Amino acid sequence: MRAVIEKASVLIEALPYIQRFNGETVVVKFGGSIMEDAEGVKNILRDIAFMACVGMRPVIVHGGGKSISAEMEKRGLRPSFVQGLRVTDQASIDVVEHVLNHEVNPQLVSVLLAYDCKARGIHGDDILKVRKHTAVDEKTGQKLDWGFVGTVTGADVAPVEAFLHSGITPVITPLGRDEKRHIYNVNADEAAAAVAVALKARKLVFLSDVPGVLSDKDDETTIISSIKAGDIEDLVKRGIISGGMLPKISGAVKAMQAGVRKVHLIDAMLPHSLLLELFTDKGVGTEIVS
Repeated sequence: MRAVIEKASVLIEALPYIQRFNGETVVVKFGGSIMEDAEGVKNILRDIAFMACVGMRPVIVHGGGKSISAEMEKRGLRPSFVQGLRVTDQASIDVVEHVLNHEVNPQLVSVLLAYDCKARGIHGDDILKVRKHTAVDEKTGQKLDWGFVGTVTGADVAPVEAFLHSGITPVITPLGRDEKRHIYNVNADEAAAAVAVALKARKLVFLSDVPGVLSDKDDETTIISSIKAGDIEDLVKRGIISGGMLPKISGAVKAMQAGVRKVHLIDAMLPHSLLLELFTDKGVGTEIVS
């Protein structure tokens, strides 16, 4: 009987959050190692189906890097990365587009449909506008060129809003097109932030390979549960925010400057971390607030 009562208590704890977020848009980005864990992906998508069922309007932006690398290897193409970004030539972008739009995306949609969650895939290259991404190496002064890798300059979210209005959960690939209609690979964190901004989403959630921002990167118990946006620059200077966390934090800052109220960074591998973060008092990851 105690266990049954505890289950009821969990539902009661979730009630005010369900009421508060009813009808609100929440953009969820996930990728990384969780994409290689079929059960982990199903757990995330089940949580998203729950969100849709209780009246939230989830939007998914997903990655698929390891599937892309595997397909490139099959085709005799060697993956190459510079500063964490995949160098993408013409042969590589063909693989990226095929894997994301025609393999990973339909698989995710099919899982959501199996949970009775209406879902449709959206090819990012149909809605995201980009320019070629370049940078200068601080050490050598040489220009860095990643090929068909783009920086998002805008998002036409009319198709996304149409799906949401019809009670359909959009599932978006991180691709974009430039003015000449060339397809570019886009960092999924950046794509998710751009979509959140364009939709004026209530929340932006990054499901990551780490439990959140850690004060000690080697100790997962040192999660910083809440960070003010104004403190981020100092945390970057101190090296607490670095590496793969930087594009997430950069996207978080831009999203909040554009009106997104709160950004969450949580562990994709923790079962039901998405629901625990959104629907409980304590949460399980890092939230960024204004």
